[in-house]
Amino acid sequence: MITSWSRDAEQSRSSCSSSSSSSSAKLSSISGHVYENHWSAVTASGESDPGEKTRPLRGAVDAGLSDPSALGSVRLEERDDRSVVHRTSDMMASSDVDTRAEGTLFSDQNPSEMDALCPSPPGPTRPQRHYERIGGQTGTSFCQTLIHLLKGNIGTGLLGLPLAVKNAGLVLGPISLLFMGVIAVHCMRLLVTCSHHLSIKVNRPSLTYGEAMQHGMENVSWLRRHSHWGRRVVNVFLIITQLGFCCVYFVFLSDNVKQVVEAANATTFNCYMNYTNQTEVVVPSFDSRLYMLCFLPAIILLVFTPNLRYLAPLSLVANLVMSASLVLIYWYSITNITDPTDLPRVGRAKDYPLFFGTAIFAFEGIGVVLPLENKMHRPQSFPLVLYVGMSIVTFLYISLGTIGYLCFGEHVVGSITLNLPNCWTYQAVKLLYCFGIFITFALQFYVPAEILIPPVLARVSQRWEMAVDLLLRTVLVIFTCALAVLIPELDLVISLVGSVSSSFLALIFPPLLQLVTFYPEGLSPMVTAKNTLISLVGLIGFLTGTYAALEQIITRNSLKNDETLSSYMVH
Repeated sequence: MITSWSRDAEQSRSSCSSSSSSSSAKLSSISGHVYENHWSAVTASGESDPGEKTRPLRGAVDAGLSDPSALGSVRLEERDDRSVVHRTSDMMASSDVDTRAEGTLFSDQNPSEMDALCPSPPGPTRPQRHYERIGGQTGTSFCQTLIHLLKGNIGTGLLGLPLAVKNAGLVLGPISLLFMGVIAVHCMRLLVTCSHHLSIKVNRPSLTYGEAMQHGMENVSWLRRHSHWGRRVVNVFLIITQLGFCCVYFVFLSDNVKQVVEAANATTFNCYMNYTNQTEVVVPSFDSRLYMLCFLPAIILLVFTPNLRYLAPLSLVANLVMSASLVLIYWYSITNITDPTDLPRVGRAKDYPLFFGTAIFAFEGIGVVLPLENKMHRPQSFPLVLYVGMSIVTFLYISLGTIGYLCFGEHVVGSITLNLPNCWTYQAVKLLYCFGIFITFALQFYVPAEILIPPVLARVSQRWEMAVDLLLRTVLVIFTCALAVLIPELDLVISLVGSVSSSFLALIFPPLLQLVTFYPEGLSPMVTAKNTLISLVGLIGFLTGTYAALEQIITRNSLKNDETLSSYMVH
């Protein structure tokens, strides 16, 4: 059957090109080069003979738009013809038609913001597309992929790292961030390697995070019957993570705008440092939770956007202003570093789990790894992109966390923007960053909405689809707002979301995925012990971080209730 398909494919290529002989020779030469580069990564994970396997290549995408989001999972857009190319020497592999349906919680495909902003063109068949990809006409370049990777990891978590360093200590904090950065990059690499291996085995162009977990579990006989639960569990944690990001955005917006409003009357152009290095509250206003309710209608209208590509120009502007804001934050922190003599080198043991939750929340980009690698023009270069990009990210995390703590000391709060002085320059920084977060809300919301809503729409008549769609989007936004209102503490929300969901996606699942993926081939005892240790660290971080965050939430709410009761009794 493979031989028959190969003859048909060869005749089709001959009829589609006026210069078939030279084009086929060029394609064969470059394909062999790509194939060999791919197997240099896969064989390191235990694959025996690349000549006996096939390597499906991912579809190329339009590289004209940038991805402004901190990404979650991915679903490649609907494509007509999917073929798998490359065998060694004179053989070519069989084709595989892969029609992607709407993403649901229990489906094989998951959407991502990149699909909306950078959709794959529907046009030609796989062999033609592969040729275009090699020829440089489609797919994201090295630099574009690097920018997407940086944006997928740099968000609100970065602004909370000075407080994380405070919780861990001036010396232990940066060392721990470096350690977590190395582990996070290693887990990202494991995810890509396992996805490659499994996509070959199931003859698919690419796999999502959930699909990789499902097909990996199928390699273990006693897990095969329940393999679909692997995909479902990953999807659940992806939804929790994305909705958690949305909750953090509500709290971030309300806290920063509240501070700007309260200090508006006393804001000047003199960016001096006051005694606490914090913006002076001159005219106290209403509670931050009321600010969240004020943002609620605007965010509901924002998520009604029918196509996220309409937000691409605003997203580009948001990326630019957020980058400029980070530069100003760095400048202020570096130029106002205080004497670190009195700062503790090692923090309190009970605060370290809070550090873990905030730090793992900051390393939020594992959901973007497979989408970026799938859509890259030359995916064999993705490991270099990963190492370069995550090295930059880790440097930014360690530097801003340490410098921010050195600048603001014990007064540092959940977001470093809340520590900036009372002048228009840094008030503008807060507002510009809020604008970027506001636009990013729609992009983060896209993933859970496209997973949860389509199954419901499939059960209603076409006449009511639009109304039900808008209603469900409204309910989801109100749900995230309600969670933010219940926990209006930015640092604790970040730590809780990181401990609950990010620890599973970034630390626990990838090592387990490698264990089940290469279970038939067998892994060395050293690799098995290493993966078990990483997953165990993630599990301990999940348990202790969640407990510490919930304990602090209860404690702070009790204190606020006591203060409110005391104020009523005085009046």
